[in-house]
Amino acid sequence: MILWKRNLLIAWIGSFATTAGMSLVIPFLPLYIQLLGVQSTAEVEQWAGMAFGSTFLMSAIVSPIWGRLADRRGRKLMLLRASLGMAIVMTAMGFVTSVYQLVGLRLLMGAVSGYIAAAITLIATQTPKEHSGWALGTLSTGTVGGNLMGPLIGGYLAEAIGLRHVFFVTGGFMMLAFLITLIFAKEHFAPPKPTPQAKGGFWAQIPNRRTLWALFLTTFMLQLANMSIEPIVTVYVTQLAGNTEHIALISGAVVAAAGFANAMTASWLGRISDRLGPHRILFAALLVGALVFIPQAYVRTPWELLGLRLLLGVCMAGMLPSINSLIKRNVPEAMAGRVFGYNQSAQYLGNIGGPLLGSQTAAHFGFHYVFFSTSFLLLVNALWLRYTEKHAGLVHGSRHRHRLNTG
Repeated sequence: MILWKRNLLIAWIGSFATTAGMSLVIPFLPLYIQLLGVQSTAEVEQWAGMAFGSTFLMSAIVSPIWGRLADRRGRKLMLLRASLGMAIVMTAMGFVTSVYQLVGLRLLMGAVSGYIAAAITLIATQTPKEHSGWALGTLSTGTVGGNLMGPLIGGYLAEAIGLRHVFFVTGGFMMLAFLITLIFAKEHFAPPKPTPQAKGGFWAQIPNRRTLWALFLTTFMLQLANMSIEPIVTVYVTQLAGNTEHIALISGAVVAAAGFANAMTASWLGRISDRLGPHRILFAALLVGALVFIPQAYVRTPWELLGLRLLLGVCMAGMLPSINSLIKRNVPEAMAGRVFGYNQSAQYLGNIGGPLLGSQTAAHFGFHYVFFSTSFLLLVNALWLRYTEKHAGLVHGSRHRHRLNTG
């Protein structure tokens, strides 16, 4: 197998395992906290929120740090560090005896993470330009699939083998990702030669800084939009469906619909972006995504909502891989790890901000305004991205690519 395709396969497996592991505990986290001695419902919810959000918050903080180290020491090394560290921490969670230990390990889980950013950097820098959209789209399906399957697997394992044993099984899968990466992933990494520090530091060495900040904001916005419905979906589906015995199942299907459609179409849209240009796919996906949110406020049945969430997932599939392709075109290869780390931080912050936006908007204004506000944010982002595209060289960033990679 061609080297970059083999590394893509390994990175996909590792991305799936690590994201599934990070999201696997979501269904039973409150139950595990109760097992650790917390009985008050309000305290259980508070601790569950802290345990869930702490991982993403810490990951957002450290991602650029690990990205910088990846540029200096190699991307494979960061894959190994992250998968081994997460395997150890996840296994340790099965031995905790207090909720303080659990939250502390969830923080540590975020601190040792960084597999996704390193995998994106490795694939982006190794893949030929004419296949980068397809490769990055395919890689994103591993991340989306992990986030989609993690809660389902976790909920099943919790009933089948017990809460504590789930952590041991997950740690084993992450260790498997470590071993597969160690044995099969290959990288011909040459440490960059020391160069005089440019005046203004790191960002001064990047010509299209405005472009990058626009892409970071877009990553944040799309994740914000994707996660905004999660806190309200069960209540919203209950209003739509009335009295039914399958509210939990229907709500899960509605939430999973976007991720399923994303995973099914990301590679296909990535291949199209290789032909038409990622900037066109990104703008179209943002625009259509903004429009798709509006009718979700007027649906009359859960199945109409599910259908619109499927269409939204197709739009999401065209966003993040296109963003990664554009980052690759506008950043010197020697700085790619750090920049992709910043972009990963934006995504993690969206994971935190999305549920906050959805819950607070629904509480103060009503369910419909969750969809209206999210649509408005995506539309403004699409227009601002088009403005940046015309004034900062987003479309023509590839013209600078050879100079950036050799300069």
